[in-house]
Amino acid sequence: MKATEIRELSTKEIEEKIQVEQEGLNKMKLNHVITPLENPNQIKEARKNIARLKTILRERELTK
Repeated sequence: MKATEIRELSTKEIEEKIQVEQEGLNKMKLNHVITPLENPNQIKEARKNIARLKTILRERELTK
């Protein structure tokens, strides 16, 4: 997900997206421990997406 796409979302949608992404990341990590993922870079991308979401959410908090 790109930053421009995230900026189009509402604050509530971003918060929901963060929660969903974090749950997905936790599941991926658990699955990776049990049986290695086909593409372990998915974990890295999920972490980056969460960071992007949190960054834009924080920007909105500071501009209020």
